[in-house]
Amino acid sequence: MTSWAARFRLRQYVKASLWIVPLFGLVLGVALAEAAAAVDGASWLPTAWDYSASTATRVGSMIALLGFVVTIGVLVIQQATGTLSPRYMRLWYRDRLQKAVLGTFTGTFAFAYTLLRSIETDSVPNLGVTTAGIAVSASLLLLLIYLNRFTHNLRPVAIADIVGRSGEQVVHHTAAHLRSAAAPDKALPTTGSVTRVRSQRGGVVQALNAPGMVSLAARHDCVFVLVASVGDFVPPGGTVVEVHGAASPPDPHRVTDLLALGAERTIEQDPAFALRILVDIAIRALSPAVNDPTTAVQVLNHIEAFLHTVGRAGPRGRYELADDRGRLRLVLTGRPWEDYLELAVTEIRDYGAVSVQVCRRLRALLEGLLASLPAECGPALHAELRLLDEAVEREFADDLRRAEARAADSQGIGGRRTRDPAPGAAPPDEPGP
Repeated sequence: MTSWAARFRLRQYVKASLWIVPLFGLVLGVALAEAAAAVDGASWLPTAWDYSASTATRVGSMIALLGFVVTIGVLVIQQATGTLSPRYMRLWYRDRLQKAVLGTFTGTFAFAYTLLRSIETDSVPNLGVTTAGIAVSASLLLLLIYLNRFTHNLRPVAIADIVGRSGEQVVHHTAAHLRSAAAPDKALPTTGSVTRVRSQRGGVVQALNAPGMVSLAARHDCVFVLVASVGDFVPPGGTVVEVHGAASPPDPHRVTDLLALGAERTIEQDPAFALRILVDIAIRALSPAVNDPTTAVQVLNHIEAFLHTVGRAGPRGRYELADDRGRLRLVLTGRPWEDYLELAVTEIRDYGAVSVQVCRRLRALLEGLLASLPAECGPALHAELRLLDEAVEREFADDLRRAEARAADSQGIGGRRTRDPAPGAAPPDEPGP
């Protein structure tokens, strides 16, 4: 029987594959061409569907030309997306519209070239040629929709919106599941040995089957403590799970089969990876080669929305999941709010401290979160505000420039702003003139 980890990796491969849907299109195109040739001699076909052999041959040439067009389009989009963040490519591969375009063109290719075998000087499969013309028109329309969509979606702000919403969905789903399975009894067993389960292969923990782990731990009356959390890299032979309190520990292979390891992180159970992509886009825009702080400010808008979602979800550094009888069965290492906040602002502050625009937008982000999130998020936000103040003090020697950089502005420059706060004072409640 295939393990859960193997099925997860297979699903990931299918989602990211660019050849499976086109293969189905290829098979379907051949089958439809054979069917069209079989009914082509029917007398009910209208005379308007009569074609010459030269016309039918040109239809096949048009399809070949459109194939080159879509190939060039894919290569251009891949190159342009790579200039933003290579991590985003994993999401781009999964786009259904792109697979539909490739499948349509592949199916049209197969249909046309299969049909060309039936074209002779005195015999033309009129039904098939008409169908091929309709398929060419549909392919061209789909190509235009495809290019229009990805031309707009290749903008950094559009990518940030897509990635941010994907991460927020994972945050909501994960928080709901962890709350529903929370264990009232959080004490680990004090008796029995501790068995360490090691990974046979190295890789990044992409996902885990938490219900399966809870069920397996209940059958062996033990507690699983996950040492490596989702997103961590585990070397070959590294410890991934500790088994506490089991008289007869479960087979290590059954435990590791509930953990999916892969070559890179995924967003499915790792919302911090979505935040990582957003930060990558922002700091790439702040590099000396690009020098585009406005893009960084736009990405900060989506980072702020993501942090609002995370702050309201109340993430913790440790989660305890129970079985149906309320007994502790699984302990997970989580990612607390402070980790999300540090990931979101540290590198952007370091690379963007020389930009007045970035400093002002960062302050507006931190003060906005401070005003809207629960009180337990406050200490980390105050700490980041102090670090931002120190960065401004280091980078701006002139008092006027320093005052400009210390003002909170939701647009970076040109938006609603506050006065420069005095050192050590709380952020003002009213905007400045």
